[in-house]
Amino acid sequence: MNNLINIQQTFEKLILTNEKLNNREFEDCIFKNCEFSDSDFSFNTFLDCEFLDCNLSNIQFWNSNLKTVNFKNCKLLGIEFNKCEDFLFSVEFNNCNLDFASFTNKKMPKTKFENCSLKEANFVGSNLSNSIFKNCNLENTIFNDTNLQATDFSTADNYKIDPELNLMKKAKFSNIGIAGLLDKYDIKIV
Repeated sequence: MNNLINIQQTFEKLILTNEKLNNREFEDCIFKNCEFSDSDFSFNTFLDCEFLDCNLSNIQFWNSNLKTVNFKNCKLLGIEFNKCEDFLFSVEFNNCNLDFASFTNKKMPKTKFENCSLKEANFVGSNLSNSIFKNCNLENTIFNDTNLQATDFSTADNYKIDPELNLMKKAKFSNIGIAGLLDKYDIKIV
């Protein structure tokens, strides 16, 4: 990873904790079983990249470009994705831990979250229209002034979303999850 430009490379079992790695470009690269927690990856570009079984907890992606980046089986605790560049921001998460992550004001329509934990994540002001939260735990996740139009929550759990504070036309919910839409009224559904 010492090169400024990296194309079609696989990085395996790298350990970079509390390290700085800035101003690099990664295109069509794969990161496997890497430990990047608490590192600074600001001002980098990741294009068509994949992170597999990596720990990126508390990593800084400030002013970085994440363009079609897939995360699978990754630990992504506390990442401020809202600090990433907005232009062509596109991510997908499968079997990831995104607890305490922030997506505040991110435009990320059609984003797929599958089998993820998003406890206490923040989506305030985000555009998640047409996104999917398949089998996700949304305990204490914050949705406020969020575009959730046509978003699929039908298999998600533990969400509390105020329909008066979010755009929700054609959003999908399961019968069991309806209670999470009425939480502020302090009523019991039996």
